[in-house]
Amino acid sequence: MNKNKSYIRPKIAIPHFCEENGFYTTEARSVQMSQIKGKNTKPEKLLKKALWQAGVRYKTPKKPLLGKPDISLKKYKLVIFVDGSFWHGYDWENRKNTIKSNKEFWIAKIERNMQRDQEVNSYYQSKGWTVLRFWDFEVKGELGASIKKVLDEISKYS
Repeated sequence: MNKNKSYIRPKIAIPHFCEENGFYTTEARSVQMSQIKGKNTKPEKLLKKALWQAGVRYKTPKKPLLGKPDISLKKYKLVIFVDGSFWHGYDWENRKNTIKSNKEFWIAKIERNMQRDQEVNSYYQSKGWTVLRFWDFEVKGELGASIKKVLDEISKYS
């Protein structure tokens, strides 16, 4: 997907996170936020380990694919994402009202993430790929169901 591509829906603008825009943060909060991982999270590692034990050989692409899937199975035209419930807007209509600080920034940020997820899904589906998205809490709480879903998808090619 070209970075300059025109969007079907207007791209959600995210205000810059800076004091000039009214966004304030403490140094401790800044350090805490910097510790949040974008890849190799615990749920992602859990899913990868369980898939490997189930005999599924996957790739973590060296050259990032569009949307940076956590797992890609080229043979089956399958990409898998493990999405964080906050960052990707789980139960968004209810949860967005619970944001207390820097509301304008966070709502735009998460809604843009959700919009990008839809664009990535559409891109892969248009190429004939299957996209599986799991919430982080699903993987942690229902690992067997997540693995079954992947194995069911793979079995369609047998």
